[in-house]
Amino acid sequence: MANDPRGGKNTFRTKNMKTPEVAPKKQSSKWKSKLKYWVIKITLYFFVISIGLVVLYKFVPVPVTSTMIARKMEAISDGRDSEIYYDWVSYANISKEAPLAVVAAEDQLFPDHNGFDFEAMGNALSKNLKGKKLRGASTLSQQVAKNVFLWQSRSYIRKIFEVYFTVLIELIWGKERILEVYLNVAEMGSMTFGVEEASTRYFNTSAKNLTRQQAARIASVLPSPIKWSAAKPGPYVNRRTAAIARQMRALGGVAYINDLRSF
Repeated sequence: MANDPRGGKNTFRTKNMKTPEVAPKKQSSKWKSKLKYWVIKITLYFFVISIGLVVLYKFVPVPVTSTMIARKMEAISDGRDSEIYYDWVSYANISKEAPLAVVAAEDQLFPDHNGFDFEAMGNALSKNLKGKKLRGASTLSQQVAKNVFLWQSRSYIRKIFEVYFTVLIELIWGKERILEVYLNVAEMGSMTFGVEEASTRYFNTSAKNLTRQQAARIASVLPSPIKWSAAKPGPYVNRRTAAIARQMRALGGVAYINDLRSF
């Protein structure tokens, strides 16, 4: 026992008395710092790589997409012919009836919007919430973002990334390049990707020589290119082809896409 020099009560001190341990708190702080470091590092890498890819694909053909890989793996798994028919062709070597057809069929506001059709998105959300058949409202820009940089399955995470890449390609590529990429990577039939291969396989011609009717028929199967066939159109595809051709005329023909923004 020792006297308190301040006149207070005596206190006992023993060799076995321990001070409170602070190690766990320090350990927790250390892990938080490491986690923060890696989150920042991964985020920076993501932005650098994603922006770099978008810039790269502004100038070079897209070599492959996740959908192409998925179709090939499915074919191999099923024991089917796994050859992918894909042949890139420049926008200058594509009949302007083809981009007009996909705009008429999929996204008539494409020349004017900035990547998103908010009215269509609102209508789709309203119908989905009412329990009606699920439907989307993706613009051509959003479809390109998904096809080139992402995966096909639906999820909120994928949608967030889709918005990000859509903004990037609208800012960096411009409308003409977006259409060029779409026409080259879109699935247009069984194991068939892009307008050049579709033209060759279905009409025995090149994309540069497509007529309005042929372009409209290719565009007519885009919502479900595995279910519907441009090579052997049924009644539904024929009706949809005629409707798209009418819309192409109503939009004013190829003049509607002559002044697309390109950087």
